[in-house]
Amino acid sequence: MAQQSFDRRRVNGPEESFPPIFADEEIQSSLLEDGKRRDGRSLDELRPIFLTTGLISQANGSAYIETGNTKIAVAVYAPRQLKNTQYSETGRLNVEVKFAPFSSIKRRAPLRDVEDRAIGQLVHQSLLPAIQLHLFPKSSIDVFITVIENDGLEGCVASASMAASTALADAGIEMQGIVVTCSAAVNQGRIILDPLTSEAASSQGRLILAGLPALGTITNLWQSGSLSAEDVLHCIDMCHNRFKDLHDVIIDALTQSNRAKQAATLAENVQSKSIK
Repeated sequence: MAQQSFDRRRVNGPEESFPPIFADEEIQSSLLEDGKRRDGRSLDELRPIFLTTGLISQANGSAYIETGNTKIAVAVYAPRQLKNTQYSETGRLNVEVKFAPFSSIKRRAPLRDVEDRAIGQLVHQSLLPAIQLHLFPKSSIDVFITVIENDGLEGCVASASMAASTALADAGIEMQGIVVTCSAAVNQGRIILDPLTSEAASSQGRLILAGLPALGTITNLWQSGSLSAEDVLHCIDMCHNRFKDLHDVIIDALTQSNRAKQAATLAENVQSKSIK
């Protein structure tokens, strides 16, 4: 005989239920006893980088970068003539950052927030000294950055700056050189490069360095947290030592893209001659 409390008109839940068990949210140490990090990297080792161009065919230049769990797509539309504005002998650089709703652990609203503007400002400051804006009077260079997956502010800024620099070069924008960016953090008195979200959250301070390796200049420096002057100098030295490796990654991506474009152009010319 059915129980009196049983309701046949509704889907009844189980007779016994238990509260959900969530993962431990406490921030643990990012270093192991032997000095290795939890993902197996050494302290000065960067995550593998995948970089390619030509992702967005409608844009003048585009790039896509993957660094661990950080995935970013960049589109460049330039130069665009500015209308209804006062004449200016130098162009204008616009950087806009948007996060995909599924880019973070918690679903993000489609509206722009403080983090979007902060990342856009850091990327803008990193790219601005490298672009020859005096060659684009009364014009704008628009850079649109879409964060597909986010794994920390530091890695997002570094990857976005490198992808934007690659997309600008792919668009044929005259630049002083290629901009590369590296991040570092101080954890338990040790300096680690390219920190993850958990590593950055448990660190005493973080630093992002952007520069032009071809000219040996620094375009942007951002620091947060509590870092001593000695730690800041050590972070700058370690980041600067990896500039050449990051620069080679971008050059290889641009070289492969140029070869692919030349091969496609040659194939079209051969096909057009055969038709004639």
